[in-house]
This record gives sequence, structure tokens and C-alpha cells, in this order.
Amino acid sequence: MKLHADKPEVQSITAYGEGWVAVDGVRHSASLVLSASGALEPWACERFDALTPAHFEHLLTLGADSPELVVFGSGERLRFVRPALLQSLIARHIGVETMDTAAACRTYNILAAEGRRVVAALLIEP
Repeated sequence: MKLHADKPEVQSITAYGEGWVAVDGVRHSASLVLSASGALEPWACERFDALTPAHFEHLLTLGADSPELVVFGSGERLRFVRPALLQSLIARHIGVETMDTAAACRTYNILAAEGRRVVAALLIEP
């Protein structure tokens, strides 16, 4: 019997390491956002301390449908943002899960492969 690895129909994170993430084999060394609906773009934030409400409001503009869940990768270690920064998401009943960026990469892949409307906001600090 021949086995084949499942290839999800959505873009996925194919690798990651210290200071970088690869999406469908293309390596990115700066913060980025990607969605299961196909959006992939730079996220204009280089440091955790520089996050503002506008960074999270921007996540609502990705794709045709609003996400049901945002997976926030906070960098090399787990750090929680102040709830005030997440108000635009909370007001629309969009869930937010915070984890280190490596865990966020793995979680995004699972949720996207399941067909969930998920957005990953991945902080990659220099």
C-alpha cells in the first residue's frame, strides 16, 4: 500500500525556525499574517511592544469572510497582549488564541486543513 501525505487545499506553513517562517516553501523573515482564505501579507510590526489596536483591526480586512478565530504567535516566547488591543476582534465575537510563534504555526495548519476560517498573525522579531 502506498501512502501519501495529505496536502491541504489551503496555504500552509511548511517550516519555521528562529527568526523565520516558510509558507508553501517560501521563507519569510518578517512578521506576517496569513489566512485560510488565501491572504498572505507582511504585518507591519517588528516588536511585541509596538503592537497597537490597528494591528489587530487590520486582521478583519483579510479575505471575503471575517475570521472565526485569530491565532496570534507572540514570538519566541508566550506573551499576552492587553485586552484593549483586541477590542475590534472581541466586539465581533472573533476568538483569539495566543501562543508562541512555533505553536501558532502548528495550530494554524491544523485549523486551516479542517476548513476553519482562521487567520494567523505571526510576530517574527529581528
